Amino acid sequence: MWRTLLRKSGFPTASSPSSRAPSTEAGPGQTPAMRAASLERTLNEHIEQLGHDDSRTITARNNLAGKYAQIGRRDAAVSQFEQALAEASRVFGEDHPQTDVIRENLAWSYEDASRPAEAAYQWETLLNHRDRRLGPVSADTVAARARLAVCYRKSGRYSAAIAHFERAIEDSAVPEEREDLRIGLSVAFGAVGRHDDTIQQLRIVHAQRTRRLGSKQHDTLVIQHRLGRAYNQAGRSGEAIDTLGSAYRNGIGASGDPEIRMLTLKIRRDLAGALSAAGRHREAANLF
Repeated sequence: MWRTLLRKSGFPTASSPSSRAPSTEAGPGQTPAMRAASLERTLNEHIEQLGHDDSRTITARNNLAGKYAQIGRRDAAVSQFEQALAEASRVFGEDHPQTDVIRENLAWSYEDASRPAEAAYQWETLLNHRDRRLGPVSADTVAARARLAVCYRKSGRYSAAIAHFERAIEDSAVPEEREDLRIGLSVAFGAVGRHDDTIQQLRIVHAQRTRRLGSKQHDTLVIQHRLGRAYNQAGRSGEAIDTLGSAYRNGIGASGDPEIRMLTLKIRRDLAGALSAAGRHREAANLF
């Protein structure tokens, strides 16, 4: 992901012909750790030959941070991305597109490190830059808003998360993306006890996926299962039983798929629980 972002942004690569440092392309048989060590050497060479404020040095640091992230060295990745962002902000400016490439990498890295509040700060900055530069309905702007909403939700800032999910749904032009945003919104609603609003969002997604994918497809069944559980949490036991029962029958009809088979077992468990809670113990027992 990291190097693709660099190419999109127009960054020179650390091994471009114009660079005075040697090429660092991975040789055959290199392990990820060996590749990281190679990138570490490249960064040190760039610092010695070009200085910290050369764009190729900043690129080399970003590439190293990306490799650290790929091999699970999350703290090291965050540290390098933070330094790269500070250098890029100083060299290019806070709202320069190349600076924002590194800012996005840092935001993802914070998320990988389970630091959603810090990630939210970076996504918020990116959202403001993209909104000014690209407009609110640009795909990149909507993507930044969606990640900001997710990070707000994970940070416990539910009202802000709900507001940004709702705005992203309005601005997105991609039906599948809107479905994912509605799912995120449903989770935020559920976290603050707005179960009827959760149900409304899941019903919309279920209807759309049923039309687009069919009632027995895995992604449709996942949402139907969530919808049944949401009815149960809202105390709407009759609708929970009907929805989970329908999902169970759909799952049985497509149980040749291993993923659907496992999901169907979970649906059966929740259906039995809903029947038992409604006093229909004999029907619940028949599911075991």
